[in-house]
Amino acid sequence: MRLAVKKIAQLALLFVILLTVFVVYQIHYLYQFKIADMDDKVREISGIEFDKQQRLWAINDGGGGPFLHQVDVSGQVTRSVKITNAKNLDWEDMTQNDFGHFFIGDFGNNDQKREWLTIYKIENPIDIKGETTEAEIIKFNYPTFSDTSEKSAQGIHDLEAFVSFNRSLYLFTKNRTSPFDGQTHIFKIGDHASNFAAEYISSFTTCTDVKVLCWVTSAALSPDRSKLVLLDSERLWLFENWSEDDFFSGDVSQIDLGIVTQKESVTFYDNQTLIFTDENFKGMGGNAYKINLDEVPIKKRFKSAQ
Repeated sequence: MRLAVKKIAQLALLFVILLTVFVVYQIHYLYQFKIADMDDKVREISGIEFDKQQRLWAINDGGGGPFLHQVDVSGQVTRSVKITNAKNLDWEDMTQNDFGHFFIGDFGNNDQKREWLTIYKIENPIDIKGETTEAEIIKFNYPTFSDTSEKSAQGIHDLEAFVSFNRSLYLFTKNRTSPFDGQTHIFKIGDHASNFAAEYISSFTTCTDVKVLCWVTSAALSPDRSKLVLLDSERLWLFENWSEDDFFSGDVSQIDLGIVTQKESVTFYDNQTLIFTDENFKGMGGNAYKINLDEVPIKKRFKSAQ
């Protein structure tokens, strides 16, 4: 009996050691990409974007006020611009079109109770001379899925990620289904002031094991519009060679980002370089990171799962 107990204790100790080694390795793997500690003014950073002069701008999550913050290479906020006709109910992501106009998504919908969601479209930040600007207001809602889609609308209408492409906006949902099916859905709306009914495009399954590890929290398109990335708490999904505007119709790859943190925003610096950030949670995160697609292991998954 004593030998059995001793053996169990030894196995338990070995498990703890191996787990510790794994966690340390995962932390080291993520932090090798770190480039800056983010300013406390953007401690709940939820969206980032480079303007046409390669200056980084950031927004905060809900409750952070209707401000666009310029951030320098050290992660410090150097300028803040207030959008005077906007509210920050739940700002979740940023993108821009070919003309450099920024879009800010006030479309977080954790409780699935918001019927109409909002996107603010502002001028190219390089043209903002003062400390305020006004936005064009885009409104949208989701139509009920048709019977032929074989999908329930329950739990699919939270949203934290979008991109601008070919004069339209493409929304990537954050899945809250129960039971959890791991799918993110693409919806399409116009990119100008109006009220839109979002058009369903297609779906992709990230993972189905742990819901919080599979949620899509940000999206970005490369400047040449040939690559799309979706971010979750531990990886990037890279999509290429899609057909028309169905991003999930082409090749897909997976990029490991190490330890799980609250990763909330991603953008391209150039066609090969990505910047992403995470929020500070219990002493972990609160940083900006940089990766080069030519320098990281990429796991090919090839065709997307529909």
